[in-house]
Amino acid sequence: MSRIAYVNGRFVAKTVAVVHIEDRGYQFADAVYEVWALFGGKLSDPEGHFARLERSLGELRIPMPMSRKALTVVLKETVRRNRVSEGLVYLQVSRGVAPRDHAFPAADTPPAIVITVSRVDREASEARASKGVAVVTTPENRWGRCDIKTVGLLPNAMAKQKAREVGAVEAWFVDDLGLVTEGASSNAWIVDRDGALRTRDTNANILRGVTRLSLLDVARQAGLKVEERPFSPQEALDAQEAFITGAGTLVLPVVLMDGKPIGSGKPGPVAARLRALYIEHAKATAV
Repeated sequence: MSRIAYVNGRFVAKTVAVVHIEDRGYQFADAVYEVWALFGGKLSDPEGHFARLERSLGELRIPMPMSRKALTVVLKETVRRNRVSEGLVYLQVSRGVAPRDHAFPAADTPPAIVITVSRVDREASEARASKGVAVVTTPENRWGRCDIKTVGLLPNAMAKQKAREVGAVEAWFVDDLGLVTEGASSNAWIVDRDGALRTRDTNANILRGVTRLSLLDVARQAGLKVEERPFSPQEALDAQEAFITGAGTLVLPVVLMDGKPIGSGKPGPVAARLRALYIEHAKATAV
């Protein structure tokens, strides 16, 4: 069990780790986060995650809490102190601590930072991938800047609960045009009836998933036909395969949607191949 957290410059036991009651992340969701997968104790997709972190902070006008080089050192030290080899690293950066006021605090208010590490059972993850998972659909009700990875995740949490209550692991948001945007904590993909790999383009209101971006490159290098365009729930049901991607799920086959089978109702060969190729890529590029 991981035991150490990094909180605003200090490594402390998770049992006593605290943040201030006027941290703006707590009071306003005025914060962003990133999650790295760990392979062999190394951070996967480092460039993509750091670039997205910097972009999210920039969009919200929150300064980087330290240089990328220094942050890398702190992330790795948190991993080392927790003795975690296979797992996830969670980073949260808020606008800082200040008396509660909707407008931004003084410009010299330092950002607040928290880092935690958790273990992942890779054998259990592979077993789940071999069976596939279920998703449910739910109306899109999130704010219009899902491209920023903020901690304002109440609609996502409600969607996840909807999924859990029916034995599914993920919820796919469906917009006013009747098209799937993404999952509550993942990007959504299908292998359509023509064999093309499809996922929503980033001109839509979706998170620019780092695993998604890496997998697009991996798929193209593998010679697969890739299309960044939307699909409807019915197209998903009619597809050959479907899957989700994210730092926690990697590439995870989806075999049921709203209780109905997708394709054969079993994980397909494309998702299995992409999962293996992505893991190989992630391990090779981790730092």
